[in-house]
Amino acid sequence: MVSKKVKVTQVRSSIRRTDKQKATLIGLGLRKIGQSREHDLTPQIVGMIDKVSFLVKVEDVK
Repeated sequence: MVSKKVKVTQVRSSIRRTDKQKATLIGLGLRKIGQSREHDLTPQIVGMIDKVSFLVKVEDVK
């Protein structure tokens, strides 16, 4: 079974965000604006993206 992948890019700063939101960005592997990571689309990753959706951009990876 081939799992779907997504590319998550941080587009807004984590300054003046809650500790939980900062921890979620770090959990996604994002520390700087413009930094990207690819993740398998699991329910855990979907939940993390939902929590910081206003700080990141999500794209499908082929």
